[in-house]
Amino acid sequence: MVRTNPLQFIQQVRSEVSKVVWPTRREVLLTTVMVFIMATLTAIFFALVDLLIRSGLQGVLGLFG
Repeated sequence: MVRTNPLQFIQQVRSEVSKVVWPTRREVLLTTVMVFIMATLTAIFFALVDLLIRSGLQGVLGLFG
């Protein structure tokens, strides 16, 4: 394994970080809004599935109760 000295390492890290394409403020805002929308839709979906399963189980258990 090749060892580099700390100064070379820091120079390499700075070089790689300069290649990163950072998102714009608008891109961050849009993706954040999309995450909240998808999380809300997912929560609604699972709440409806839970309600459906609960009512189905109550119906089945009510027949035998």
